[in-house]
Amino acid sequence: MVVGARGVIGGNLIAHLEKEGGWKVIGLSRRGGPDVGAVRHIAVDLLDRDDTTARLSGLTDVTHVFYAAYQDRPSWTELVAPNLAMLVNVVDAIEPVAPRLEHISLMQGYKVYGAHLGPFATPAKESDPPHMPPEFNVDQQQFLEGRQAGASWSWSALRPSVVAGVGLGNPMNLAMVIAIYASISKELGIPLRFPGKPGAYTSLIEMTDADLLAAATVWAATSPGSRNEAYNITNGDMFRWSSMWPKIAAFFELETAPPLPIRLSEIMADKASLWETMVERHGLRPTPYSDVSSWEFGDFVFAWDYDVIADTSKSRRAGFHGYVDSEQMFLRIFQDLRDRRLIP
Repeated sequence: MVVGARGVIGGNLIAHLEKEGGWKVIGLSRRGGPDVGAVRHIAVDLLDRDDTTARLSGLTDVTHVFYAAYQDRPSWTELVAPNLAMLVNVVDAIEPVAPRLEHISLMQGYKVYGAHLGPFATPAKESDPPHMPPEFNVDQQQFLEGRQAGASWSWSALRPSVVAGVGLGNPMNLAMVIAIYASISKELGIPLRFPGKPGAYTSLIEMTDADLLAAATVWAATSPGSRNEAYNITNGDMFRWSSMWPKIAAFFELETAPPLPIRLSEIMADKASLWETMVERHGLRPTPYSDVSSWEFGDFVFAWDYDVIADTSKSRRAGFHGYVDSEQMFLRIFQDLRDRRLIP
């Protein structure tokens, strides 16, 4: 059961499970989706305890829960209640009806280390002490740890860096932010400028490919020696935007210009009509402008004027050795978006 099936993480995880074979997949999301092959979708409001209980009541064959749901809120404090409630509602609903439940996988992130608050100890390690709450990622893990005591199932927590993949309508997809920003820059005939803080252009950062994350998630959920542990999962390399940005610009056949700090959420707010014109002129798949990119998330990531890196040696010692070249990842995703007619 993949919870958050329509997000970039959940969607890529389902694709990985299909490719791997041997899985019957149930995807949970607010919107639901078409049933295809071994994948069945259920539309459910995870914040509604009664709705969650009712819609999961018949899922007696579930063996693995991959939890990647997320509800955004204006402040860090407000994130706690809904995100903890959704996980609790899912576990309360599925545990009593699924006697063969083996594992619950929790998707986290670097917020555990305080990456969203400012400079933090790097490279971050899973054993690092928690920061001052509120922090829903920590609350979720503590809930699972307490609930698992004495249970027959195990848990794992995956901590990716910024996840990159193909997915629409997702609030945290940096690859889409860059692709739409670059496409609109090209349409306007202007160079591709890095829009973040000056320090962000030269700080170290790393990414997590959505396909690599899917492989790591299944590995942690099915390898006996990896259970009841948290793992940082990244591509395995790191870079500075100062070196990556010209390579991204080259893919879109754009010149670069010196970075200029702007807020994408403000500067791109009036581009909906331009996007509609681009969709028609280039024969793109009709996609609402509100779904193609989350400019707020771009502002968030491009404001990191400090190193954002973590130590992945724990997962490697435990047996996961996946690696993705981040430059090639970006170019592959952009080409995939182009092939799907999502960008010109």
